[in-house]
Amino acid sequence: MTTSLEPLRRIAAYAVCADSDDRVLLVRASGRSGTPGTWSLPGGAVDHGEDPNHTVVRETAAETGLSVAVSGLQDVIADMRALPERGITIHTDRLLYTVSVRGGTLTDRVDRPTDLARWVSLDEARELPLRSFTARALGLPSATADVVPEEVPEFPSFYAVPGPDGLHRAQRFAAYAVVTDPEERVLLTRVSDGYPGAGCWHLPGGGTDYGEQPGAALIRELVEETGQTGRLVELLGVASHRDAASLGPEGYPIDWHGVRAFYRVVVDQPAPPTVADVGGSTCEARWFRREELGALPTDRLTEVTAEAVQAAQLI
Repeated sequence: MTTSLEPLRRIAAYAVCADSDDRVLLVRASGRSGTPGTWSLPGGAVDHGEDPNHTVVRETAAETGLSVAVSGLQDVIADMRALPERGITIHTDRLLYTVSVRGGTLTDRVDRPTDLARWVSLDEARELPLRSFTARALGLPSATADVVPEEVPEFPSFYAVPGPDGLHRAQRFAAYAVVTDPEERVLLTRVSDGYPGAGCWHLPGGGTDYGEQPGAALIRELVEETGQTGRLVELLGVASHRDAASLGPEGYPIDWHGVRAFYRVVVDQPAPPTVADVGGSTCEARWFRREELGALPTDRLTEVTAEAVQAAQLI
């Protein structure tokens, strides 16, 4: 039974690394892990406030002894797994980065959650018990031993916990869209009063639900916030921002860390924007022509919006 397990969420970053012989770098989970004997990409949990680019470099070095450089973002996926022996169910948002080796010596570890690190061919990897996200990243069939929860547990969309400095901490994964229509207009939403960034123009999107894939969350949020139906085109990147004392509707400062995947989305049949979630964090939605978007002062855009529209080469 998995329905009584305590639900947890985390964000993690992993390295997709190949050598000159097209072998991939994998690590084996030890008896100290929740899935002993399984193989996965090197990587692990993103610390509070840590940029996932730094996470994947740090975790790969710790698990394999190799120093790597990040060259790109390959994919962003989510999954759930139940660990009945630990009494928990975990939803993990996984950021998969392409990396290259800068140096170091391949090293096994003792008394750690992973104990072996190896270069393996794809044919060899096919015969290993791979974690499902690793098989997907390598384009191999998934025959995971992970226990999938029988149903999605209830989990709050906003979850803050006391930090070591006395402030509450919140780490949240979200998906946002750089939305265009056939006229190359760009769709933005305005942040409501009482929320961080109030009055600024923001990308449509928001936090993903427990058990939800980022792409599905994004299309859902697009309808709720703007009344538009869109289609995903491509993953543009991931932004990591920390506000050490964010103040929102909760009424008390929160050390906030947001990790946001942003995608290119096209609305083929645009309509006048409507905000369905009245009283929420979005008070207005509007289509902007390229010249109107370019004329907006930088301080009228949220950080992730400015970063995403630049990545999409819209300004």
